[in-house]
Amino acid sequence: MSMYPNSTTRRHELEYGTDDRAVFNFFNTVYAWMAVGLAVTASVAWFCSQSAAARQFLFTNRFVYLAFGLVAFAIAMAVRSVSLRMGPTAATALFLIYAAMIGALISYIFIIYRLQTIGAAFLISGGVFGGMSVYGFVTKRDLTSMGSILIMCVWGLLLASIANVFIASNALSWILTYVVLFVFIGLTAYDTQKLREIAIQVQGDSKMAARYAIVGSLELYVDFINIFLSILRIMGDRR
Repeated sequence: MSMYPNSTTRRHELEYGTDDRAVFNFFNTVYAWMAVGLAVTASVAWFCSQSAAARQFLFTNRFVYLAFGLVAFAIAMAVRSVSLRMGPTAATALFLIYAAMIGALISYIFIIYRLQTIGAAFLISGGVFGGMSVYGFVTKRDLTSMGSILIMCVWGLLLASIANVFIASNALSWILTYVVLFVFIGLTAYDTQKLREIAIQVQGDSKMAARYAIVGSLELYVDFINIFLSILRIMGDRR
């Protein structure tokens, strides 16, 4: 199931009857839950990096790490596909569980990178993400075609990343890093534009708005995390 209602509706047709306050409140909710998700991820990542037991469980066996990642991916897909049929509370709980699992998976950043580097990468990522999100919100250009291509690229990147867990090719890893960065920069604009269309369509329906806000926060959270990890690796100032 697509997260977008009536995604074939022309954008200019959605402008009529728009309540700017409703759109503003919708995005406030989306960004607030995204921030909560990032806070959960950072907290869990720090805790796992300081726990010898957690590090041993996650990083001594690549199959365990891969299985953990696949479970997190399955949870994200569940939020996207069934969140509109479940209550906002259940969808929120799944989103926070997903954010916690991502925190465990990326806890290695506190082991191999300096805190100053992590902070700088976070600030740069915030600037890039914010700029592209603003662009996606204000642009009159329909980004649907670009978004469809980028989503196909994401599936290809996922398969290539899984393969590289076993191949362990440094060259492929660097190629994937740059491709992931550019793909998710583009997806940030695309997802923001789609969320604006959703905000317009569900105005007046608080229950649907709450459900779509959780899915939207997940989409933008994924965009930000991938931008951040790519920029962090490119900066490459390891301990």
